[in-house]
Amino acid sequence: MLALKIHPNLLECGTDEAGRGCLAGPVTAAAVILPDDFTHPFLTDSKQLSKKKRMELKPIIEAAAISYGVSHVMMEEIDQINILNASILGMHQSIDKLTIRPEFIAIDGNRFKPYHKVRYECVVKGDAKYLHIAAASILAKTARDTYMEKLHEQYPMYNWKKNKGYPTKEHRAAIFKYGPSPFHRKSFKLLPDQLRLDF
Repeated sequence: MLALKIHPNLLECGTDEAGRGCLAGPVTAAAVILPDDFTHPFLTDSKQLSKKKRMELKPIIEAAAISYGVSHVMMEEIDQINILNASILGMHQSIDKLTIRPEFIAIDGNRFKPYHKVRYECVVKGDAKYLHIAAASILAKTARDTYMEKLHEQYPMYNWKKNKGYPTKEHRAAIFKYGPSPFHRKSFKLLPDQLRLDF
């Protein structure tokens, strides 16, 4: 059973991102403040859930949350400031969208930058330990997956509907065959060293 939050007496948000390891598309972050009495039998880390379960949980989380925010940081910015900074920027932007300022921020992972003067703590594998981080992981993942499925309609050759921009063999083969799209991250190694791409 996941704990609700780190500090039971503070208004606390959980935040997480999806898509850090992708070759294409945005990195997407979410922040969620859940009520103190929130429970759900199968809410856990989004990576451990089927797509069907994540899509079932999305409206449940959105309806139950005191507040939530979701933010995409696009490829151009990822290429400019690097993926770590883009992930943290996305988390900050998703916290900006909350209708109420949290008193404490719980972050999935081990890196963060101060958000105004709000206290925070990084939690490695936090999405498998705390409900509000797990909820954020689900909102980030579902928002990003939906975005990539829409992009797939414009660029079906990369099969983003299936791989969501992650570096699968099929995705890399399509990059080699068709070249990169405007939605590929140019600062990422799109192909192995033995295969070259000219931008």
